[in-house]
Amino acid sequence: MPNLLHRLSAIEYFTFGFGSMVGVGWLVLMDDWLGRGGPAGTMIGFLVGGLLLLPVARTYGSLVRRIPDAGAEIAYTEGVFPPLLSFTAGWTMVLAYAIVCPWEAVAIGNLLARIVPSLNSMPLYELAGKTIYAPRVVAGLLLTGLIAFVNLRGVRPSGLFQDVTTFGLLAAFAVFASLGLMRGDASNMQPLFARPGTTGALLSILLAVQIVPYFMTGFESVVKGSEEAKAGFDRRHFARAMYLSVVAGALFYVLIVGVVSFVHPWREIVAGHVGTEVAFERAFGSRGIARLILAAAFLSLLKVFNGNFVAATRLVLAIGRRGLIHPSLARIDPALGTPSAAIWLVAGLTAVASVLGDSLLVPITEVGSLAAGVGWLSACVAWLLRVDDEPRWPAYAGGAVASLFIAMKVLPFVPGSFTIAEWMALAGWLALGWGFWAARKPAVQP
Repeated sequence: MPNLLHRLSAIEYFTFGFGSMVGVGWLVLMDDWLGRGGPAGTMIGFLVGGLLLLPVARTYGSLVRRIPDAGAEIAYTEGVFPPLLSFTAGWTMVLAYAIVCPWEAVAIGNLLARIVPSLNSMPLYELAGKTIYAPRVVAGLLLTGLIAFVNLRGVRPSGLFQDVTTFGLLAAFAVFASLGLMRGDASNMQPLFARPGTTGALLSILLAVQIVPYFMTGFESVVKGSEEAKAGFDRRHFARAMYLSVVAGALFYVLIVGVVSFVHPWREIVAGHVGTEVAFERAFGSRGIARLILAAAFLSLLKVFNGNFVAATRLVLAIGRRGLIHPSLARIDPALGTPSAAIWLVAGLTAVASVLGDSLLVPITEVGSLAAGVGWLSACVAWLLRVDDEPRWPAYAGGAVASLFIAMKVLPFVPGSFTIAEWMALAGWLALGWGFWAARKPAVQP
């Protein structure tokens, strides 16, 4: 049976790790973030979230040194979890990546409409109070086709695509963030928290921490590409790429929240649902800086779509070749070394989900948070069951962090926990997975 090709270097593992985390939430959801925590609450939330994820990254780094398998969570849990539970852990983690793809397909229409308002024409229907416009749907479908095409051509073109878009974003961010720090005013950041008093400050931080799993899911995508490392690659670099991705991602979010609330009064951003580029445009009185930010967001959208697409397809491939879903999904193109069947499946699911439009954005954040927490917890528990020759505290700490994130989503008395919409979305995904499980055939390989 054909294998995946060995083409990725340490640079690609960083760009896939960081690039799969940072999307365009910092542009289109800044008002939601600041409404949750205020400037200080949101910044502390992302900083705390990043620190909490380091033990999880260490656990993954230890596991991937021992088991360099694209299946990651399902590879780590097989043999130590019951088969259905192992499958459920892996399938849920597919959701953490796959759910990002329609998010970005929807976001491209949102982003382009900020440049070309005429895209908000030709209404098709309304969903959850949001009008779905034909040009924006078409833009999302075309982007999905582009990402699928790049990935069908091979992991090397996909890795190069990831490098260019990631470093392009970082360069643009360095420019507009520096300009913002020179132009802003600290009074714009007052009050620092979204709610008054000590209790209000703590609640503000909690509400910000709740979204961290979704917006920082992706560092562990590094291990999904572990079978595609170049010959002679030092497996210790997998852990280093994840550490660097977590630190860089947390700092990016902290800085962007700080800079945006520094250049424009954050309460006006929340009240007026002002986007990041509009806040800068108003502060500078220049459309030029808004265009720079939109260009950065476009690059960011491309890389986060591509990174999560790669991770999702590798997981589907690994689950398929174990016979836990139909083994046809384990098909690899013999010439290009790409998981072609998995690519078509994820592209198809993305296209279908993308027609849900803007109503998808906020609920999808909540479901993605839970899915990531389940995957992290399964990896940490698997490590504890498999490994006995390394310090155990990182896996215990990582498992506790993952459990905390899960609890914040499922316990109804916790502010910001799941509503019926999120539960329905999660149930639908699990039902799809269990349908695949029911239709499975014997594994094509161990």
